[in-house]
Amino acid sequence: MSRIQPSSPETSRRMAKVRQKGTDAEIALRSELYRKGLRYRVDYEVLKKPRRVADVAFPGLKIAVFVDGCFWHGCPKHGTWPKQNAEFWRQKIEANRLRDTDTNSRLLESGWTVLRFWEHESPIEATDTVAQAVAIAKEKRCTSSPGVNKKN
Repeated sequence: MSRIQPSSPETSRRMAKVRQKGTDAEIALRSELYRKGLRYRVDYEVLKKPRRVADVAFPGLKIAVFVDGCFWHGCPKHGTWPKQNAEFWRQKIEANRLRDTDTNSRLLESGWTVLRFWEHESPIEATDTVAQAVAIAKEKRCTSSPGVNKKN
């Protein structure tokens, strides 16, 4: 597959300025997680080859959290397909989707819990989902650890 270029140098410069880390949606989620008392790692490398980075991770519990941008990941509700340089954008967004699917598969095979949220989703609701996954992972860790005394 040949690589299609942005339609102009101005478009290329504008794309390069788009924030990839620390987006408003990520910060809102992290703020809520912190407010709930959850401690996490930011921009954590969950896979070495190919290199993949979770927006938020709980490495000890093997939970990876991704906040996907509606445009960049082709949200079915808010994603748009630009008419200008349409083939470039279709390939870009489809490649992002394929990478997301590959990342999910690789992490699941390695025993990780993968949580993905769209940028338009409520950070409070997303935090509730993450908190529930953390609680479940902690419970599993406690019940499966040998030599752990459970109080009745």
